[in-house]
Amino acid sequence: MKWKQPNLMKGGTPVSTKNRKRWIAGLALAAAFAAVVGCSGSGKSGEGETAAGAAGGEPAKADNEYKEKYDPPVTISTVWGVDPALTFKNNETIENNVATRWALDKFGIEIKSLWSVTDTNGAFATKLRLAMSSGQEMPDIVTIGDALLAQDLIDSGIFQEVGPLFDKYASETWKQAMALDENVWNPYTRDGKRMGIPVLDYAYNHDYLLWIRQDWLDELKLEAPKTIEELEAVMEAFKTRNPDGLKPGEVIPLSIGFKSSMNTWMGDPSWIFGAYGTIPQQWNVGADGKLEYGSIHPGMKQGLQKLNEWYDKGYIPKEAALWDENKTSEPAVAGKAGIIPGPYWMSGWPLLDTAKNVEGAVWKPYPIPSGPDGKAGRHGTHFTNGVILINKNMKHPEAFFTYQNYLFDNFANPEKGSEYDLGLFKGYDYDLDENGKPLHLDNIPGGYVNSIRYLLVRDGARIPDAQMKALLNLAEGKEPETRLEKEVKNNYGPETPAAAKVLLEQEDISMKDMFTGPATKTMKTKMDYLNKIESQTFNEIIYGEQPPEAFDKFVETWKASGGEQITNEVNEWYDSVKK
Repeated sequence: MKWKQPNLMKGGTPVSTKNRKRWIAGLALAAAFAAVVGCSGSGKSGEGETAAGAAGGEPAKADNEYKEKYDPPVTISTVWGVDPALTFKNNETIENNVATRWALDKFGIEIKSLWSVTDTNGAFATKLRLAMSSGQEMPDIVTIGDALLAQDLIDSGIFQEVGPLFDKYASETWKQAMALDENVWNPYTRDGKRMGIPVLDYAYNHDYLLWIRQDWLDELKLEAPKTIEELEAVMEAFKTRNPDGLKPGEVIPLSIGFKSSMNTWMGDPSWIFGAYGTIPQQWNVGADGKLEYGSIHPGMKQGLQKLNEWYDKGYIPKEAALWDENKTSEPAVAGKAGIIPGPYWMSGWPLLDTAKNVEGAVWKPYPIPSGPDGKAGRHGTHFTNGVILINKNMKHPEAFFTYQNYLFDNFANPEKGSEYDLGLFKGYDYDLDENGKPLHLDNIPGGYVNSIRYLLVRDGARIPDAQMKALLNLAEGKEPETRLEKEVKNNYGPETPAAAKVLLEQEDISMKDMFTGPATKTMKTKMDYLNKIESQTFNEIIYGEQPPEAFDKFVETWKASGGEQITNEVNEWYDSVKK
C-alpha cells in the first residue's frame, strides 16, 4: 500500500552545519517522533491469554502475559555494535546508562548485555557470526542493519517466527506504521512466515531531486529545467556564461559520480536513466508485472549515450567514475557546481556551507526532469533500515512489545505539552534553562548525547510518513507546534520544507528496488562477475572508449553468464511474497 499525500498537508542528532557527522546522525533524532496513541497500546493481550511463538512452537507459560510493567522484573538480553561516533556522559556505557535504567524503572525490564563491540570495519557482524558459529549464547533480541548478516541469522534457525507475536502484541500505532508499505516484510519472509520485524525508517529519506544554484538561474534569466533538453540548455549556460565569472574549465554544471554505484544517495546519475524508463542496478516491475533488472533495460543504452554526450561537452566531471557520493558535494560547497542531485535534506548539509564560500549563493530544490517521451524516474527509498530478530529461546518475548509499543505510542510523535514533547532523556538529548525553555543542543550541561541510540532498537521508533507530514505542514505556512515540526524548522536547512513538497509532487516517479529477498543461489556465484562487466562496460561507453552498441553485447553476455537464471530465481521469490 502506497503512502498517499493527505491533502498536501502532507528524516541520531538534529542538523548541525558545523558537524557533518552530527547532521547525518541528526536524520535519526529529528525524525524519530511519530503518532501518539497512549501507553496502554492495543497490542496488549487480554486476561488469561498466553504469548505465542515460544521456542519449538510450544505454547508459552501463563506467566508470560503481556504487561505494562513486570514485577518481578524480566530480562531481555541483547548485543551491541556501538557506532564509533556515539558518546556517553556521567560515566555511562552502552551496558549501563539512562536508557537501561529507564527500561527497568518504567517497564520492569532489565536489559542484559551479552557483549558489545565498537562497530568499525564490520566488527559487529564478525563478532556475531563468530558467536553463532561457535555455539555461544545468542541474544533474546538483536537489531541488524547489515542485510546479508540478517539473512544468515534468519537461516541459522536460532531465531523464531515473529509474525504471530507481532499480530498479537504490537500496538495499533505500530501496526498502522508498518502498513504504510505492504512490502516491508518481504525481505524477512520465509515460506510465508515472517521471521523478522522490519525496523521502520522515514519515507523518501534518500529519494532525490535536483538542487540548482538559484542565483545563477536568476542572473542568467533562466527558468528551472523541466525536461532533459531544457537541462542541457541550463548546463551550457552555467558553463559558458557563468554568473560568478568562472571559466568553462572551472565549472561543473552537473556534479555526479558513480564510483560506488550508479544508484546511490547523492550525486548519482540514476534519474537520467529514469528519463528513459529504467533505474539501474535494481529490480523494477516490468510491463508484464515481472521483475526485470534495470541495468539491462533498453533505456539504459539511451541514458549511457546521453551521459557520453555530457562528458564530451564538459557538463559532468571528467573524474566522475572515480567520485563517490561525498566527493560530488565538494564542488557544490565550493561554489563550482551548478546542479547536484540529492535528498530533500541537503539544504542543511552540505549545501548550507556554500554561502560561506560564495557570498549570495542560493540553492533551490527542483523536480526531476522528464525525457523525450515524458518519462521521469528516481530511485525510491524503502521504509526500512534493518530488522529485529527474536530468539526462539526467549522466555518473555511479549516484554519486547511492552517496550517497543510504548515508544511507538508515546515517543514517535509526541503532541505539544506531552511527556516527550522536548525529548526522551532530560540532560542528555535535551535540557531546559532556568526559565523552563529548551536549551540549544550545544548548551546542554555536560554536552549533548544521542541517547536514543542507547535503546534496544536504534532511533527508538520511526513512523515513515511523520517527518514528511511535519515538513509539508511547514511548507504550507503552518507555525511549528509539535516537537517534530520544531526540530525540522530549527535545525534543518531553510529549503528543506520546500524540498519535501517538491519531492512529494513527484511521488509517482519513485521506483523502489523490488527485490529485497536473500541472495539467490546463482547470485552467490555469478553476481560479482556480472557487476564487474556491467561497471566496466558502462564506464567505457560514458567515456567514449566503446560505442553505444557495446551495451547490446553486454546484455547478451549478462543473460548468458547467469543473469537469465538470476532473473528466474528473483521472480520465483517475488511470486512467493507479492500480495
